[in-house]
Amino acid sequence: MALDSHVRKQLTTVSTATLCTALYKRGLRNQFIQDVRPLNPDLPTMVGEAYTLRYIPAREDLNPITVFQDRNHPQRVAVDQCPPGVVLMIDSRKDARAASAGSILVSRLMKRGAAGVVTDGGFRDSPDIARLAIPAYHQRPSAPTNLTLHQALDINVPIGCGDVAVFPGDVIVGDAEGVVVIPAHLAAEIAAEAVEMTAYEDFVTEEVLNGRSIIGLYPATDEQAKTDFSVWRQRNGR
Repeated sequence: MALDSHVRKQLTTVSTATLCTALYKRGLRNQFIQDVRPLNPDLPTMVGEAYTLRYIPAREDLNPITVFQDRNHPQRVAVDQCPPGVVLMIDSRKDARAASAGSILVSRLMKRGAAGVVTDGGFRDSPDIARLAIPAYHQRPSAPTNLTLHQALDINVPIGCGDVAVFPGDVIVGDAEGVVVIPAHLAAEIAAEAVEMTAYEDFVTEEVLNGRSIIGLYPATDEQAKTDFSVWRQRNGR
């Protein structure tokens, strides 16, 4: 089932930090992908369902450069068949010594309408990717071709990415801080709660910048804080 457009829109308005807190309330502690960062933090928030590619360690007799002549090579197929609106999630075993992909493949993802691309390894041509209009997250730049260390094996199977389990169809959100994975069945309720949390956090930020103490305000343990927030919401249409 495709991600509901209303839920998608809600998720573009909240931070990964807020989403992590909402997930933690449900006992999910490990949904933030470790050690990845955006190549261009100024792009809009990335939201899409997970479409996955899994690498294993390359074995030299099976992974010469000639494998790219195979029209069914999993890396090429994953990029060329990645559906619009999804995020290509790449399991590179947290190894950035060889690239997960380069600017040509990421350009193809962009033209296909992918919502973004994430690897727990590295991208080559990273300065070029940073100039593309598609959110891209990696560990660090890596010039060598993926074939030197990685062997593309599986498409759209459960993977590990940055120490987080990612299942096809999970909802992926990325902002300037990083990337969070939301189980598909929780996406709607997490999005709705995060919108509410964000409204309160915006109110709190204004109050704190005006000199108010956080005690009783954050969290709202004082009735006055709740009353003030209600007035703030009406005034700001939130």
